[in-house]
Amino acid sequence: MKTILVTGGAGFIGSAVIRHLINDTGYTVINVDKLTYAGNLESLISVSQHERYHFEQVDICDAVEIQRVLSRYQPDIIMHLAAESHVDRSIDGPSEFIQTNIVGTYTLLEQTRAYWTLLEATKKDGFRFHHISTDEVYGDLEGTDDLFTETTAYAPSSPYSASKASSDHLVRAWQRTYGLPTLITNCSNNYGPFHFPEKLIPLVILNALQGKPLPIYGKGNQVRDWLYVEDHARALVHVATTGKVAETYNIGGHNEQQNIDVVKMICELLEELAPDSLYSRTAGSSEGFSGLISFVTDRAGHDIRYAIDASKIEQELGWTPQETFETGLRKTVEWYLANQEWCQHVQDGSYLD
Repeated sequence: MKTILVTGGAGFIGSAVIRHLINDTGYTVINVDKLTYAGNLESLISVSQHERYHFEQVDICDAVEIQRVLSRYQPDIIMHLAAESHVDRSIDGPSEFIQTNIVGTYTLLEQTRAYWTLLEATKKDGFRFHHISTDEVYGDLEGTDDLFTETTAYAPSSPYSASKASSDHLVRAWQRTYGLPTLITNCSNNYGPFHFPEKLIPLVILNALQGKPLPIYGKGNQVRDWLYVEDHARALVHVATTGKVAETYNIGGHNEQQNIDVVKMICELLEELAPDSLYSRTAGSSEGFSGLISFVTDRAGHDIRYAIDASKIEQELGWTPQETFETGLRKTVEWYLANQEWCQHVQDGSYLD
C-alpha cells in the first residue's frame, strides 16, 4: 500500500484526513506538523498508536528537515494542508501567513521536486502532490445565484486569502514549469468535531454553554457554504488518489447558510440537547441561548457571500457529501457536548503541553 505524507496533520482538517486514512484505508500515514497553536495532537489520540501512523514535528519552511523526512519515508502522495488559516489573525499579524503559506509552500515544492526527480520510473509516474486550498481565494460573490467554479478569477480580500492564492499560483507554476504532478482543491467553510474554538460554530457552542455573548459580525447576513469536515476528508483522499494531474476541484457542502441562521440553529439544538444548562429556556432563561446573541462591528474586508459549484468533482470523480447541514450540525453539537475535556484543554492551553 502507498505512503501518504500529510502536512498540517494535527490541524482541524488534517487530523480528519489522517483519522480517515488510518480507519478506512490501508495507507501508511506520515504526519508532518510544526505544532503551532492550531496543531493539537489530542485530536489524533484514537490513531496515534497505530502501526501505520508516524509523526514528525517539522516546520515546512525548514528545507533540511523536509528533505530528511522525504528521504526517510519515501511518500507516494503528499497532501499539503499546513497553513495559517484564521482570517482575523491574518488581519492582526499577516507576516506569519506570508511565511507559512507562501514561503513554506515554496520550500515544500522545491524539496518535493528534488525528491520526485530522483524517483525510479514507476514510483515517479504514480507520485502526486495535492495542495489543499480555500474558496476564499475567489473573493466575494455579488449575486445571490452565482457560484465559484474552478475557472473563477482570483480576487482575495484578506491577508489570509491572498497568501493562499499565492500558494495556489506557486503549485500551478511548479506543475507547468517543472512537470511536478500536482492537483489543487478549493473548499468551502468546514465545520465538525475537533474544530478550534476560535471559529464560528465551536465558539458559539462553547460560549452558549458558558453563558457568554455569541458574537456575530455586522448583521450576520454573511453567507457561507458549509462542508462537514469528515465529508471533506473523504473528498480529499479521493482526489489525491484518483484525481487528474494539473486539475483543480472545488469541494462544497451544498449548504448555503447566513451566519445569523447558523447561530440560531445552534441555539435551538442546544435547547434540545442541553436543557439542563443554566442558560436554556428549560432552566428558566426567558430567551434561552438565543438571548446571548450579540452583534459586533464587522471585520475589515469581510466578504458577504461564498458558494461553491462542486459539479466537477461529482461528475468526474463521483464524490458528493454524505451530510446535510442539519445532520452535520447536530453531530457537531453532540460531539462538543460529549467532549468537554478536549474543549477545556484547548481553552486553557494545556493541549500545547
